[in-house]
Amino acid sequence: MERQMYHYATVSKALEELTAKGYSVDYNLQEDKIINSPADFTIEEIYRYEGETDPGDEATVFGIKASTGEKGTFVAGLNAYTENSAAQVLNELFIKGRQEYNASKE
Repeated sequence: MERQMYHYATVSKALEELTAKGYSVDYNLQEDKIINSPADFTIEEIYRYEGETDPGDEATVFGIKASTGEKGTFVAGLNAYTENSAAQVLNELFIKGRQEYNASKE
């Protein structure tokens, strides 16, 4: 399944959409789970908010599914992508998933 990337006017609109789709867990409160067990998570959707005037307002909202079936969200601001951060782990999972998807199409 190819992950979908959407662009929304606000982060809250993206969270609203994901909540309506059953993503109920706030993984920002459980970053350690993502950092310590990245293989237990898959990224199903990505919502990107791009600030119109300030690049520092940019954010990415991840729709994540755990191996347990639990679904939730993680919001990463532009400055969240530091080494050993949950945002960095999720970004790497997204890149890996895209590479695997593209390889399966060849």
